[in-house]
Order: sequence, then structure tokens, then C-alpha cells
Amino acid sequence: MIESTSEVAPEQACPIAPVVDVVFSRWTTPILWTLHAHGRHRFVELERRITTITPKVLTERLRRLERDGLVVRTYHPGVPPRVEYEISELGRSLAPVFAALADWSPSLGDVERSRQSYDARA
Repeated sequence: MIESTSEVAPEQACPIAPVVDVVFSRWTTPILWTLHAHGRHRFVELERRITTITPKVLTERLRRLERDGLVVRTYHPGVPPRVEYEISELGRSLAPVFAALADWSPSLGDVERSRQSYDARA
């Protein structure tokens, strides 16, 4: 029997595609890494650690991470009120994934050499 050539949903073609969407979107990884490595942070502290992110994008990403259950937001009433963010248990469960990627990061030198070799052919 001949296979159908109809389009396959990304999650069926690659079951980790939805995971990559949630965990590895632009700014999500640095936020989760920071909260995992350095613990609970206030908004301004996160902003100082991840210097290239704008306040608007940081706010959007933190809301998304809270909605996805990867970050916990704690509001402390008072004068002035205080809000803190920390990685959730679900977010912490990604630690082995991040550790594996950190272990692989020395390979970036190989990637760069491969790119240079490829580009030199052009």
C-alpha cells in the first residue's frame, strides 16, 4: 500500500516539537535557567541578570511561563507590594534536559568550525 503524502501535524512527525515550543522559545530558556540556577527573583533582579531582554518581553514571558506551570508568581502585599518569581516543580523537572544541553555546549566549537568550512565552499 502506498503511504499518503498528506501533511502531518508537527507533533506527529516529531513528538518533541510541542516541548520545544514550550521550553525553548526565545527568552524562556534564559528565564528558566536563571530561576533554576539562582533561585527566587524579583522582576528587577531578573531584568538585571538577563540584560538583553526588554521589560515588556520579560513580563509577557513570565506570564506565559506562569500559565504553563513552569514558574510560580508570588505576590506579597505591603508598601510597596512585592512580586517574586521562582521555578516550579514542573520547571525543575527540566533540569536534566538543561544539564544535557550544558554538557553538549562544548560542541558549539565544532558547529562553528563546520559553519566556517561550509561557508568557505561558497
